[in-house]
Amino acid sequence: HYAAAATAHSATDSQRPVVVWNCTRKCNLRCIHCYSSAGNEDTAEVLNTEEAKSFIRDLADFGVPVILFSGGEPLLRKDIFKLAAFAKEQGLRTVLSTNGTPISEEVAERIRDVGFAEVGISLDGIGARNDLFRGKRGAYKATLQGIRNCITLGLRVSLRFTITRSTYTEIPIIFDLVEREGIERVCFYHLVYAGRASELRTEGLSHTMTRAVVD
Repeated sequence: HYAAAATAHSATDSQRPVVVWNCTRKCNLRCIHCYSSAGNEDTAEVLNTEEAKSFIRDLADFGVPVILFSGGEPLLRKDIFKLAAFAKEQGLRTVLSTNGTPISEEVAERIRDVGFAEVGISLDGIGARNDLFRGKRGAYKATLQGIRNCITLGLRVSLRFTITRSTYTEIPIIFDLVEREGIERVCFYHLVYAGRASELRTEGLSHTMTRAVVD
């Protein structure tokens, strides 16, 4: 019953899967395109600390090289740094996937100290466009500050952007932001029609539009 999704980088048996673990359903935002319908509370299926450690130990035994802590908002798990440290002890490379708003200077220091190899931070546009998709006024400003707090400490940041009909025009500005802020990596995603995003099928790009965006 583990809330984990695994995808293999290669079809060869020598390659092991990177695991994306939705370690919580709790979130401080209300993103309209959230595939996990995250909200104010966790569900009964969410693993407690000891169950989570057992899960992480299993992943290490399976030879998984990377675990990505996702959600919901993983920084709302009270034991997130304890679990990240445990994963490192088991030989796993750890990555954090967050909306960035909880990353104060103090939290950024804890992220650095526990050894996260990368911090993936989601944005869906600049200013009000991002806030509309994130369901909270001021989310963009808080996320940008979280990005800056990480970069100041030398953390590797990857910006995550979901391409929709309402956001694809923001991509040139996003590239400007990436260059200006010194962000090392940017990842573009299509909508996943699950959770709250199941109501957004009209927001998906056609094949022709997708080709144009890539070009």
